[in-house]
Amino acid sequence: MTDTGTNARPPHGDVAELSYEQAREELVAVVSQLEAGGASLEQSLALWERGEALAARCEAWLEGARQRLEAARAAADEGSDA
Repeated sequence: MTDTGTNARPPHGDVAELSYEQAREELVAVVSQLEAGGASLEQSLALWERGEALAARCEAWLEGARQRLEAARAAADEGSDA
């Protein structure tokens, strides 16, 4: 199969090792590639799967940040009650 350039940008590697910013940046690139069209069905499926993994990574980072904020607020509330 010939690469038509739609996959020219190599992925950052293991999604679990990406920072939020890296995952978000790569997700934007994946969405752009899918929206541009021109990829084969196999390439499109691979991009879709990568995009799903990247979106899940971003959600995990955001959930972790939310939990940290809630813990900090709870600790601040406990400190003000004492």
